[in-house]
Amino acid sequence: MQNTQTTPRIYVACLAAYNNGHLHGVWIDANQDAQAIHDQIKDMLALSPVGGAEEWAIHDYEGFCGLKLAEYESMEIVAGVAAMLERHGEAWAKFAEYEGIEYATKEHFEEAYEGEWDSEEDFAENLASETMEIPKHLEFYIDYEKLARDLFINDYFSAEGEGRKVYVFRRL
Repeated sequence: MQNTQTTPRIYVACLAAYNNGHLHGVWIDANQDAQAIHDQIKDMLALSPVGGAEEWAIHDYEGFCGLKLAEYESMEIVAGVAAMLERHGEAWAKFAEYEGIEYATKEHFEEAYEGEWDSEEDFAENLASETMEIPKHLEFYIDYEKLARDLFINDYFSAEGEGRKVYVFRRL
């Protein structure tokens, strides 16, 4: 069965309970500020079946478009990733996979992102038509597959998304 969950969320577990054979934790919507996430973790720890619980870990997560979270990821990163996914969706996730989450800032993404295409060749054809005046009688002689290959050697990179779409990014 395919996961239809799209809202990024994390399952945070109480480590004191876990180490004593109890499953105690809570699913938290990651699309909120880091302090709100910390407050929910604090509330979960206060209800632990083991007194004095202070330590926690992320034991599961979903809705992060394939991005990996560490067990002890900072809530600032979790909230930041969720906000970017909310704003830009799978395209940003693919960019972050390539660049690394710490480098996939809003500004870097917006500067690099060229859009969503059916293929690299479609991108190359569009780029050529927008940046060059190609005489009608020569249009059929252009090999967009080769043009795309050359463009994606140094100047651009792409990532395949769901549904066979291709996200294109300019190398900065």
